[in-house]
Amino acid sequence: MSIAVTGATGHLGRLIVTSLLDRGVPATEIVALGRDTDRLADLAARGVTVRRADYDDPDSLRTAFDGADKLMFVSGSEVGRRVAQARNVVAAAKEAGVDLVVYTSIPKADTSSLILATEHRATEQEITASGLPYVFLRNGWYLENYLPQLPTYLEHGVFGAAGDGRFSAAARADFAEAAAAVLTGDGHTNKVYELGGAPFTLAELAAELSRQSGRDVSYTDLPAEKYVEVLVGAGVPQVFAEVLADGDRGAAEGELYVERDDLARLIGRAPVTLADAIRAAL
Repeated sequence: MSIAVTGATGHLGRLIVTSLLDRGVPATEIVALGRDTDRLADLAARGVTVRRADYDDPDSLRTAFDGADKLMFVSGSEVGRRVAQARNVVAAAKEAGVDLVVYTSIPKADTSSLILATEHRATEQEITASGLPYVFLRNGWYLENYLPQLPTYLEHGVFGAAGDGRFSAAARADFAEAAAAVLTGDGHTNKVYELGGAPFTLAELAAELSRQSGRDVSYTDLPAEKYVEVLVGAGVPQVFAEVLADGDRGAAEGELYVERDDLARLIGRAPVTLADAIRAAL
C-alpha cells in the first residue's frame, strides 16, 4: 500500500504523515508531497518518500501520484484558485489509478453559505463526478486559529461577529489523527464525516480565558461590517478580514456547529477541548 499526502509542508499535512507513522505505517509506504521538498528533508530522513507536487502544475501531480493507492488531498490555501487546482488534482489522481481520494473539506459543505464553502463544495462535486472512490473529511475550525491571539485577547478582549453561534473547533492534530484513521482503516469508502470538537461560543472562549488567566476578558459582539473594520485596522488584509467576518456570520447561523460525533468515533477518544488548548498555551 502506498499513501500519498499532499500539502505535507503545511501544518495539517505534516501532522497526517506523522500520524500515519505513529500508527505503524512503514515510512516506505508513505509519500509526502509539497512544492518545496527541502522542507520535507526531516521526513525523508525517516524513510518517507518525498516528491514535489504543485496544484498548479499538472505534470508534477502526475509524477507525484504515480503508484499511489490512496491520496490524502489536503485542501489548498489559495482562496479563488482552489477549484482549478482541484481539477488538476482529480485528473492526475484518475490518471494514476488512485483507489481512494480523501479530501479535507468544511462543515456542511453541500449546504453552507460560507464564502469558504463555495470552493470546497465545488471540489467535492469534482471528486464525485470523477467516479473516484472518496472520503470527505469536513473539518471544523482549528483551535489553533485562536491560540496565537491569546495575548491580544488578554490585553484587549475578544472581538467578533458570531453572536451566540457555536464553533465546533478541534485541535489540528485531532483532525490529522482522524485522517490517518480513515487512510488505514476499512469501511470508509464514499463516506462523508462531519468533524468537530466540543462546541463553544466566543463569549465562552473569553470566559474560559478569564478563568484560567485570572484576568477579566470580555467578548464584544459587533456587526460583521464593523468587525471587518476592526480586523483591517489591526493589519489584517481586507479580503481575509471579510472571510473571517463571514465565518463568524455563518457561526451565528449555526453553520460551524457540528452535531455529530464523527471525530471522536474516528480517533477513539474525546477530542482536545478549548480548555485543554488554552491551558497548554498559557
